[in-house]
Amino acid sequence: MRAHSSATTATTIAVGSEPAGAEPVGGKPADSEPVRPGFGTLQAALGVTAFSLTFPATAWGLEGFGPWSLVAVRSVLAALIAGACLLFLRVPLPDRRHRAGLAVVGAGVVLGFPLLTTLALQTSTTAHAAVVVGLLPLTTALLSALRVGTRPSRTFWIAALAGAAAVIAFTVQQSGGALTTADAYLFAALLVCAAGYTEGGRLARVMPGWQVIGWALVLCLPLAVPATAVALAYEPVHLTAHSVTGVLWLAAGSQFVGLVVWYRGMAAIGIPKASQLQLAQPLLTLVWSVLLLGEHLTVAAPLTAAAVLVCIAVTQRARG
Repeated sequence: MRAHSSATTATTIAVGSEPAGAEPVGGKPADSEPVRPGFGTLQAALGVTAFSLTFPATAWGLEGFGPWSLVAVRSVLAALIAGACLLFLRVPLPDRRHRAGLAVVGAGVVLGFPLLTTLALQTSTTAHAAVVVGLLPLTTALLSALRVGTRPSRTFWIAALAGAAAVIAFTVQQSGGALTTADAYLFAALLVCAAGYTEGGRLARVMPGWQVIGWALVLCLPLAVPATAVALAYEPVHLTAHSVTGVLWLAAGSQFVGLVVWYRGMAAIGIPKASQLQLAQPLLTLVWSVLLLGEHLTVAAPLTAAAVLVCIAVTQRARG
């Protein structure tokens, strides 16, 4: 972010409306062994941890790349990693009926969210972006309810709305009461990412989660390769230790490994509960922004984080 050397994946929905551990209609879960809900929660949490490093890694990446070239390069690298894994394991092509859903995942998670957040982080701090993106759990829960008929309990919704209200209050206070162009990019990113999470989580009930993001990445490769060539031709690149580390983490950590464990976790515990784990993501990103970027936080940040963590505890105990 040119604003103070920060800028911004994976990062994760749509599991079916079945409760965690239930078999999807038409057969058993796609993985050879069902994932226990407790282990599913752990995997989803690992995904959130990976995603929490996305904005700081993007800030590092923008030290050496332009916004368009950074997004294109990370997509190509992630697709090559995913394609190599699919090829090595001789995974057959996905069924035709799943390809439209994979396209939605690719458009939302692989291309849309990274591009919009990277553009936002040219003028926004990572801390501010993190709290805005904290609305992602509620956005995802709403879209999942529309898409797959999820019906969380009233307690779940009260806690989720309370968490979202805390995030909104923090964001408005930090922005001085007015939304910026960066905020517009971030809110658009919320919508496209939630759509990708919803569709990806649904697919993760009928095929292994790592294959969902793997095929979505490969599907975007024909767009990412020419985009990389054009972007690198027009945006100067100055490689530094930070920029190289940032783009490598974005490709391997945020956009592949993080999404793999995230989708597996969602498939095990369900969309609503998995999405609420992401309420912890702003807190983690705030920590990384201080440790890795040297950003300064206001007293409102830890207070908001504490309120959000209480909401997580409530939603995890509520029946989704």
